[in-house]
Amino acid sequence: MTRALLRELSPGHVFISPAMLVLAVFFLAPVLGALIMSFTDFDIYTLADLHNLRFIGLGNYVSLLQTPLFWKAFGNTCYFALVGAPLSIMVSLAMAMALNVPGIGLKALYRTALFAPYVATLVAAAVIWRYMLDAQYGWLNQFLMVIGLRPVDWLGNPHLSMPAIILFSVWKNFGYNMLILLAALQRIPDDLYEAARVDGAEPWQRFVHVTLPGIAPSLWMVALLTVAGYFQLFAEPYVMTQGGPAQSTVSLLYFMYEDGFKWWNLGHASATAFILFAVLMTLSFLRPKSDEVFA
Repeated sequence: MTRALLRELSPGHVFISPAMLVLAVFFLAPVLGALIMSFTDFDIYTLADLHNLRFIGLGNYVSLLQTPLFWKAFGNTCYFALVGAPLSIMVSLAMAMALNVPGIGLKALYRTALFAPYVATLVAAAVIWRYMLDAQYGWLNQFLMVIGLRPVDWLGNPHLSMPAIILFSVWKNFGYNMLILLAALQRIPDDLYEAARVDGAEPWQRFVHVTLPGIAPSLWMVALLTVAGYFQLFAEPYVMTQGGPAQSTVSLLYFMYEDGFKWWNLGHASATAFILFAVLMTLSFLRPKSDEVFA
C-alpha cells in the first residue's frame, strides 16, 4: 500500500513535502491548538495545573461580546482600517501615477526613496515618529511654535492619537502598494490612451475609463491586503501610545495581547483572535468582479 502510494506521487509532491510538513507543524498545529483553547477557560491557574482546565464551549465568545473594552477595541480597529486603508491606497496610486508619467527622470531614485519607509523596521520607525510628535520636544511642534502656533499634543489627545497613528501607517506602508500599482499601470497599452485622446476624452475620463479598469485586478488585491493588514494593528499603538489616551488607540490585537499575556486569560485571548479571523475571512469573500466595480 505504501509503495503504491509512493509510486503515484509526482516529483512536485516530493519537493513540496518538506515545506508542507513545516507548515503543518509550525502553523496548522498552533492554529488548531488556539481554536481548541478558545473553548476553554485556559488561564494562569491552568498553567500551574492542567487539572484546572475546563471546557466552557462558547463562554469566551459570549463574554467578549459583553465586554465594553472589546467593542471599544473593535471600533478603534475598524476606524483605523476603514480610514487608513483607503488613504494608503489613494497615496499609493497617486505616487504610482506620478512615477508613470513619460519623460520623468531619476525614476529609479524616486522609487527607492518612496519605497524606503516600507523596508524600515516598524518599531524603529514608530519610535522615531513618537519623538517627532512629542508634545514638548517633537520637531513638528517646534515648527508650529516657530510660525507662531501653539504646540499640539498629537499622541496625548484622544481625538488626535488615532489620526496620528494612521498618518504614520500610511507613510510606512504606501511604498509596497505603490510598486504593485506602478507595475499594473505599465501593463496598460499606450494605444488605449491614444484612442481615448482621439475620441476627445479628458484626463479624468481617461483615468476612469482606461486606467481604473486596466489596474482593477491589482487594485482589488492591494485593497484586500491593505485592509487585512490594517485590521492587524498592534505595533503602532504598542510603541507609540500603549493603547491610550483614554483607550482611544486600543486595537483588537492590542486587546488580545494584554488579555493573553498581561492577565493570562489565554482562552479569552484566543477567542478574540478567531473573531478577528472571522472578520478577515468575511472581507476576503467580498470580492466583486472588476467589471462590476468600474462599470
